[in-house]
Amino acid sequence: MGRVAHGLIARSLLRRNLAPPPFSCAAAVAQRTVPIASSCGTASDVATCPRPRWRLFSLPVAPSRSVSVGLAGALSFSLTLVTAAEAKEPPSPELIPKDVVLYQYEACPFCNKVKAFLDYHDVPYKVVEVNPLSKKEIKWSDYKKVPILVVDGEQLIESSDIVKKLSQRFRPENSVIDEEETKWLRWVDDHLVHMLSPNIYRTTSEALESFDYIAKHGNFSMTERFTVKYAGAAIMYMVSKKLKKKYNITDERVALYEAAQTWTTALDGRDFLGGAKPNLADLAVYGVLRPIRYLKAGKDMVENTEIGEWYQRMEIAVGESSRIAA
Repeated sequence: MGRVAHGLIARSLLRRNLAPPPFSCAAAVAQRTVPIASSCGTASDVATCPRPRWRLFSLPVAPSRSVSVGLAGALSFSLTLVTAAEAKEPPSPELIPKDVVLYQYEACPFCNKVKAFLDYHDVPYKVVEVNPLSKKEIKWSDYKKVPILVVDGEQLIESSDIVKKLSQRFRPENSVIDEEETKWLRWVDDHLVHMLSPNIYRTTSEALESFDYIAKHGNFSMTERFTVKYAGAAIMYMVSKKLKKKYNITDERVALYEAAQTWTTALDGRDFLGGAKPNLADLAVYGVLRPIRYLKAGKDMVENTEIGEWYQRMEIAVGESSRIAA
């Protein structure tokens, strides 16, 4: 669904006076499938959430003050949808690469960071899912981690460098990253990503939840899937405890909630850190969190912090995936 369709949906809410959906899992405007993995920098996974059911908001003959407030809230929410839907920033057609291939793990937060950038800018890209055991898909490269993005034959590596280089290509007239944006881009790589593994592999059941998705959606043989799900979950459960100690995390959920609240505080009342439109920091935070959003850790995060509204605006602004068949 592109920019026009998102705009139409948002405007239809204005016309029909729809109330906003519940805040937690149903806060997703569209069904999403997301996860996390390991030699891209961290490892974890996903689940899905059904599309929310919007409820018709009908006015009584003599509306009370509470109803008036509710209507104002519905209109405000609808206007937010319009703003988010119009935030899309596709580059000029002549600047869009002709051939873009992403070598990834579906569950990798760094790969999802790159995908969030490409999706937001409507850049078509193909995906090659890398087998994390053999890595045969990237034997041609001296770089043995993901993501690797090949743009018209040129290999780009490291998610932050990939995004910065593409941003300079798409916005040559506005390629300078301001101090605030730089600060939060660094925070994503130095802090936020380290909160993920201790949370998604916090318990054996959460570890199995993550690796069930990885096993089903990763590039594995039938035999490898069973091994990856159970052995991988057991290994990452133990690894998560070491990571917890390494990064001085006492309570992993509290640390995740604090990170989410730190981000929403930085927004300071703005729809996005970039103001009316997402900037690179918005896209980086969204991309990194997208793999965990519908896992137990992600659901808990949304239910216990104020990040859900921003995340929903980002889902609308980024829109549908621009991935194409390989």
